[in-house]
Amino acid sequence: MGDPSLGYLTKKDTEVKLPRPTRVKNKTPAPIQITAEQILREAREGKEAEIRPPKQKITDVTELNDYRLRKRKEFEDLIRRFRWNTGVWIKYAQWEESQKDFNRARSVWERALEVDYRNHTLWLKYAEVEMKNKFINHARNVWDRAVTLLPRVDPLWTNYIQMEEILGNVAGARQVFERWMNWQPDQRGWLSYIKFELRYNEIERARAIFERLVQCHPKVSSWIRYAKFEMKNGEIGRARNCYERAVDNLADDEEAEQLLVAFAEFEEWCKEPERARCIYKFALHHIPKQHSEDLYRKLAAFEKQYGG
Repeated sequence: MGDPSLGYLTKKDTEVKLPRPTRVKNKTPAPIQITAEQILREAREGKEAEIRPPKQKITDVTELNDYRLRKRKEFEDLIRRFRWNTGVWIKYAQWEESQKDFNRARSVWERALEVDYRNHTLWLKYAEVEMKNKFINHARNVWDRAVTLLPRVDPLWTNYIQMEEILGNVAGARQVFERWMNWQPDQRGWLSYIKFELRYNEIERARAIFERLVQCHPKVSSWIRYAKFEMKNGEIGRARNCYERAVDNLADDEEAEQLLVAFAEFEEWCKEPERARCIYKFALHHIPKQHSEDLYRKLAAFEKQYGG
């Protein structure tokens, strides 16, 4: 046993003494139960009301100029600190717009684009402000620059075209479409051009665009859309020609089964079961068995209906 006076501690000296647990004498429930919801509600009610600065009423030109000067300084300070934050630039430009100072707003947009012209959101917002305030030529200029610098961003093209169409400038919208098609966009771009022409009942123009589509995107889906377009317009011969040309070009394509089934179903629809049967037989000889489950199922249903 150590002697504390000598600097040695005994086991008893190092023991941690814990208080005795308090025994609950009355275990019956309290007459008024307090829920967690009540505690949270009381805590919220006890919080001090949020302190907000009083709304400032501007009564004369001097105060207005002071306010504008102060806000611009705040925005400029933010820009120095967060130069690459697009949101700060947009808020600044929109604030200038709210003050009806459109030249200053344009200056802010242009400065923002100097920082990050690849951000297509800036272009969209910029043009949107010009359109909203009916500065059509300014908006057209913004769109034109945007699609020149970012020709692969589809929303810039579609919004530009939409503006021209809303203005009734169909010829202008068509010119924008032609500029877009020169960049060979995906199928959605071509199909939007076709839908545009069909809105004005320009069937021949739409047909010409389909011809360009199947050259740009020689896929099964493109040819099937083209054939269905002709069917919808009652051009059965043209539709059949679409399918035949597609088979000539895509008989060995990985999606050939889809094309041949669509072709056979087209002939069924035309009440040409013998033609359909020939197409099914052609398909069976050209498509590997492991890739032709749908084909066999369609053929079985066909033979059940027409016999063979």
